[in-house]
Amino acid sequence: MELKLILESVLFSAQKPMSVKELRDLFTAAGIAEDSTEEAKAFKKVKDDDVTAALEQLVADHETAARSYRLACVAGAWQFVTQPEFSPWLKALVGVKNRPSRLSQAALETLAIIAYRQPVTRAEVEQVRGVNVDGTMQTILERGLVEQSGRAEVVGRPTLYSTTPLFLEYFGLRGLEDLPAADELRRIPIEHPPAPITADAGLATVPPEQLQLDEPSKDEEIAKVIAPVEPKTE
Repeated sequence: MELKLILESVLFSAQKPMSVKELRDLFTAAGIAEDSTEEAKAFKKVKDDDVTAALEQLVADHETAARSYRLACVAGAWQFVTQPEFSPWLKALVGVKNRPSRLSQAALETLAIIAYRQPVTRAEVEQVRGVNVDGTMQTILERGLVEQSGRAEVVGRPTLYSTTPLFLEYFGLRGLEDLPAADELRRIPIEHPPAPITADAGLATVPPEQLQLDEPSKDEEIAKVIAPVEPKTE
């Protein structure tokens, strides 16, 4: 029995997306069960690389077959989803769920900076954008797209922010390595303040005059870097 066919049957039956680790653990559990078959035992020590390779082969097989569904990896988890062109009929079948409102341009620009520079402090984001980001940071934190990921090893130890797995799901990305190139964004210099300026060390916000960049604002370039996936039924 082929590994990819076992994976196909598992993912078709799964109630949620599954990571490579979850799939590997499932093979181990099946191989050590009391009623385990010889075939199940043969796969109980399957390696992550073998699982990944079999999943990629499944992706290629379904693309070649041009079916109405495909195997997709989003935020590190695998699942079968319908092709987006079939969404009108599926929406009529299951109805359209209420979705959160779209992110503003400012929120998208702030997200782009965090995604490419993470982990990053609020003050560093403000240096790149050239404006205060308190409101947009609160929005993307509440939406679960960004989270606190530690403290910077500088005076005052301001909070560091990074993207979450929900960020990858929102933009339809397998992982951060799938982000489009943004060399211009990465080249924008950031100066780390020697000490927090405000009373709240967690914010480490610098005065407005220190937020000006040597070059014009990069907002338009940043806004083009990432865009959320269009709503679709999967």
